[in-house]
Amino acid sequence: MKKFIIILLALASVTSCKNETKTEVNLEENRAKSYSANDGFITMRGEFVYYADAAVFQTPTEIYGVVIDENMHKLNEKAKPFKKEATDGVMVTARVKKTAKPDGEEGWPWRLEIKEILKVEATDPNKEDVIKLSNQ
Repeated sequence: MKKFIIILLALASVTSCKNETKTEVNLEENRAKSYSANDGFITMRGEFVYYADAAVFQTPTEIYGVVIDENMHKLNEKAKPFKKEATDGVMVTARVKKTAKPDGEEGWPWRLEIKEILKVEATDPNKEDVIKLSNQ
């Protein structure tokens, strides 16, 4: 009788568990994918800003210029719902190709070419590192 109750409880606990699909991006899995694929792409997370034909990707330690191409415009379209102003940045996780800036060209020393957009989200609203100028 005890075995029957234990089996019944085990069966009830297993069947009552939900099977939820995960929508979170697993950065470790994508990093492993980046390095194991040997395709030259890396997974990066940072703040993306596009304004007046200039695109920038900022991580906590470095700033990169972004190649303006079809994928960058797709990223900008996905970012628009999270922006309050045209100059606002959004947090992005993407697989990118990192290359050095050609000699004699203006801009940041490194540039990124967006290859795959993994996640786009609003920046932290409590972040206080933005300086706004106005004529009042």
